[in-house]
This record gives sequence, structure tokens and C-alpha cells, in this order.
Amino acid sequence: MDAVLPYMADGQLLVLRSTVYPGTTDWVAGHIQRQGCNIQVAFCPERVVQGYGILELGSMPQIVSGCTPEAEEAAAALFGLIAPDIVRVKPIEAEFAKIFCNTYRYIEFAASNQFYMIARSAGADYNAILEAMKRNYPRAARIPGAGFSAGPCLFKDTMQLAAFARNQFALGHAAMLVNEGLVLYVVDELRRLHDLSQCTVGLLGMAFKPDVDDIRASLSYKLKRALTMHARQVLTTDPLVQCDPDLRPLDDVIERSDLLVLATPHSVYRGLDLRGKPVFDVWGFFQDAENVL
Repeated sequence: MDAVLPYMADGQLLVLRSTVYPGTTDWVAGHIQRQGCNIQVAFCPERVVQGYGILELGSMPQIVSGCTPEAEEAAAALFGLIAPDIVRVKPIEAEFAKIFCNTYRYIEFAASNQFYMIARSAGADYNAILEAMKRNYPRAARIPGAGFSAGPCLFKDTMQLAAFARNQFALGHAAMLVNEGLVLYVVDELRRLHDLSQCTVGLLGMAFKPDVDDIRASLSYKLKRALTMHARQVLTTDPLVQCDPDLRPLDDVIERSDLLVLATPHSVYRGLDLRGKPVFDVWGFFQDAENVL
């Protein structure tokens, strides 16, 4: 804030958008006031999914809060030009709305990932179970598939909520253990099925989620580090990521690998010719392919 204030003038509106620790918005307003500045402070949480920001900003309700009535009105007027509906709450309520939403999604993913590990350990096909549960059954429609739950928001926000709750958030802690532990479960399964010391393992996809180029907090890199301890070699590829010099062309990784792991199910991998190589697929993306582990 101290770096921002010299560029602001009295009467301006400052809108916080990213997740903040509950109470931060009021603290920021107090800090600005103590610096002798007359700036209105609002918290209006960003609610769009990465890759769909332009579409969703104009189609979803916007939560608005302000540290003063004037700040709330200014924020509502601003987002009223874009959003179809404005929802007004207090700053700490808006902060909780943002952090609760992300944490809830993280817990949902953890539940499905735990189901996946339980089913696989019993020799059952979790994706077949999921299809059976969801087909024309609305009460199960929201159950997500299994997969690596990562990125710059969900894990971080769950940790923030756990910290705010003085580490008495057992459900959140359990979700973190499950989602972070899925990577090590995959490694253990690969070690059970193959002598990794004799294998070159190829990782398909290094972004934190499908069809983006963002690698922040991607569990693909945790998987890479864990496999490096056991495999003869680990090769990586991603059609979108541009910031990793270790990435190799897709065809090269498939050709040189003894087995493959689908780390990020980019849509361009749909129908991919795996050349008969065994592939470990948590996501259920390659259900119709041969040699799915």
C-alpha cells in the first residue's frame, strides 16, 4: 500500500479484488487514513475462472463491499456498468465469501480424490462409479472427477482460512492432505506397477489445470520432483507453457518414454496417439485408450 499511495489522489476509489485474509480490507482503510489520505476502500472479490474472465465478468453477479457508505456506492456504480447484478455485504463478509467459495471447491475436489484412491485400492474403476452415480441423477451432478487440484488460489485460500480459524479447521487440513497426497499416491502406484529405476517417465502437461499456460503451484512439478527420486529419467511436455526450458516436444516425449503420466488433461491431448505406451491417468481422460494403468 505504501508503494501505491503516491500514485493516488484524495477522493479516488481503491478496489481490492484478490483473496485477502479476513479483516484486511478494514486494516488497509485504517492504514491509508493514518497516512493522512482520503481514499475510499472497497473489497469486490474477483469471481471469474481463469481463461473466461471477459465472458464471466459481464455475466455473473458481483459482490460489493466498502469501508464507508461512499466507498460501497462508488464500487456499486463501477461494477454496475458491467455486472448484471450487484450483491452488497460488509467487507469481512465479502472477504469470507471469496475465501469460503475457493475452500469449498478445494474440499469438493479432495472428496473426489479420496474416493478415487479408495476405489482404485479396491481394484474398482472410479470413473465407471462416477458415471453410474451421475447419470440422470441430479443430486450427484456436482461431484467432480478426480485429478490434481492445484494452482495459485485453492490451496492458498484453504491455508488462509485454516490460519484464520487458529488451525482448528480440520476439514480444510484433511483436504490439503488428500489433494497434495494424491501426487505421492500416483508415484507409489507407479512403483508398484513398474521398476521405475529402469524406466523413463514422460509427463503430459505441466500447467496447473487444463488449457491454460499457468504453472503456478502446479502439482505436475511436485510429481516431477517425486518421480526424479525413483525413475531413470523424467521428461516433460506441455503445448501451452512457454516459461519452462526443460519442456520437450510432445512426440519426442512419447517416443522416448517407457510409460506416460497424464498430469494435465489439455484438450489437445484428446485422441492422442500414445503409440501403445502405458499411461497412468487419474483424470479418466484416456478411458478408451489402450494400456491405461
